[in-house]
Amino acid sequence: MLVAGNEIEVEQGATIGEVLKEALSKKQFKSAVAAKCCDSFIDLSSPVPADCTTLEPVMDTSDEGIEIIRHSTAHLMAEAVKKLFPTAKVTIGPSIAKGFYYDFEYERPFTPEDLEAIEAEMLRRVGANEEFSREELSSADAREKFDKMGEAYKVELIDDLGAETVSIYTNGDFCDLCRGPHVARTGMLKAFKLLSVAGAYWRGDENRAQLQRIYGTAFADAKTLKKHLHHLEEAKKRDHRKLGTQLDLFSVNNEVGAGMIIWHPKGALIRAVLEDFERKEHLKRGYSFVQGPLILKRELWERSGHYDNYRENMYFTEIDDQAYGIKPMNCLSHMLVFKSRIRSYRDLPQRYFELGVVHRHEKSGVLHGLLRVRSFTQDDAHILCRQDQLRDEIIGVAKFVGDIMNLFGFNYEAEISTKPEKAIGSEEDWDKATFALKDALDTMGMEYSINEGDGAFYGPKIDIIIKDALDRRWQCATIQCDFTLPDRFDLVYVGEDGAKHRPVMLHRVILGSIERFIGVLLEHTGGAMPAWLSPVQAKILTVTDTQNEFAEKVLRFLQEKGIRAEVDIRNEKLGYKVREAQLEKIPYMLIIGDNEVAAESVNVRARDGEDPGLKPLDEAAELISTAINEPFKRGGMSYSFS
Repeated sequence: MLVAGNEIEVEQGATIGEVLKEALSKKQFKSAVAAKCCDSFIDLSSPVPADCTTLEPVMDTSDEGIEIIRHSTAHLMAEAVKKLFPTAKVTIGPSIAKGFYYDFEYERPFTPEDLEAIEAEMLRRVGANEEFSREELSSADAREKFDKMGEAYKVELIDDLGAETVSIYTNGDFCDLCRGPHVARTGMLKAFKLLSVAGAYWRGDENRAQLQRIYGTAFADAKTLKKHLHHLEEAKKRDHRKLGTQLDLFSVNNEVGAGMIIWHPKGALIRAVLEDFERKEHLKRGYSFVQGPLILKRELWERSGHYDNYRENMYFTEIDDQAYGIKPMNCLSHMLVFKSRIRSYRDLPQRYFELGVVHRHEKSGVLHGLLRVRSFTQDDAHILCRQDQLRDEIIGVAKFVGDIMNLFGFNYEAEISTKPEKAIGSEEDWDKATFALKDALDTMGMEYSINEGDGAFYGPKIDIIIKDALDRRWQCATIQCDFTLPDRFDLVYVGEDGAKHRPVMLHRVILGSIERFIGVLLEHTGGAMPAWLSPVQAKILTVTDTQNEFAEKVLRFLQEKGIRAEVDIRNEKLGYKVREAQLEKIPYMLIIGDNEVAAESVNVRARDGEDPGLKPLDEAAELISTAINEPFKRGGMSYSFS
């Protein structure tokens, strides 16, 4: 047998662990949590299958190894919960990105003190070094076993599986229905932390039982866990909801409705600057501005396929006995603009841009500040072009995205999402659309991964995934290639041959949801927005009332230079004013005392800790203007704030 790249003779009846122990060094074997046998994952305690020809260790630092550790820790947590709260019913406990969870039915909410007790019990179980043992049972026997234990959720799962046999795992006194694999013993699970409790519904169905979900995380070693927990603490500090309140940018009011954002003056100003920037950038790239209504007749949504494939995410209303759908997307109006007149092949491509307000029905449990809302604005555009123009148009959008992400300092990667189960259009059209996206990225030399089955229902897409300062991944920009909707809406252009031809449509956003992007940017920057986007770029602080007149003069001077400035002439100590300006994340503080008045100057302090010192007014204004424009020059862009 080939084991870790080496030919090894394996004795009949040997376990996976015994074989790896012989093939690996002591240090390597200590890091192995399972093995991969002919593309299947298997426990170390399992006998080597007769048909196994290759065996590879799964190390604790690999993606697969971390997943096994986390899933095993979920079982460890469930064991502790059942020990401390015997009447709790267990449901499911998978590993997830960055951690794991387990859902329980219990008569009262779990408290932070409960989590501490559960974690302490988990550590005791680790110290006991209990074995994770696997057993194969017939579904009938397994069903009877869990029925006697009073675990009705496990019985339901077994019934739904419809398999002849199932596997169960036991650690200590805890028994669970599970496919596996798991680590060999609980003593291997030493770096974990329980994080929070949230509500959940059984199988995500709000009509089923209300459960409690305990979240946790686990890693191969304490050092990595400590680093992750530090990131979580940083994320709490950067939570855009907290920053939104601190900086007085936006609010959510239950009297208005969940998922509906109310923008305050400073937040609305950030939006206005961002949207103005986007309009100018789109004009430079040959886009035309359009605008469609907020509601459209239901028949249009039926024709587009949204009614059959997306209506659970839509809102509907009725006017004069006519059903209307509140738009979740802007594409329908844009197609109608194209169809409003005869188009020649010379007219293509047509690029329509709209900062369109859309509404989507999100469940209340997933709403999250600016990041998941029910009403938002998309920087939406639709490009209608000939097939021979398709590659260049996709490349043009991808370069546009790259320019903008570089401006904001985001690293990014691309993935192509392919046809989902719920889809419209022919296989031929899907193949052509998918090829076009791959061809464009290949031409650019841009690497990408494949995300199988996650395309839009009308076409495949390129998703741009950005990484923030805490290395979290966010999907913002997307480029969707659509051969289907132009056909459903009978969009045509007159070709060079005088015949009618069908255009291809690209759906694309650059920032995506404006709300979501601002939320991501707030967390990325910790609220310290780039100077060009800060609602207040400079704050003038006086030491005493005697400088008030000069402070007003400085304010007018900066405003004439196009700098957004405020003045603080309150009868407060300077240190207090400085501290408030720092909490407001204002890029520049201009301090005025008697010496500054005499010199017709200001004392400049920067948000980043630099102290340029005493500057004449024109030099101070030039310094601030340079900082405002620097990101654009760095990215080879130009932008006028006038």
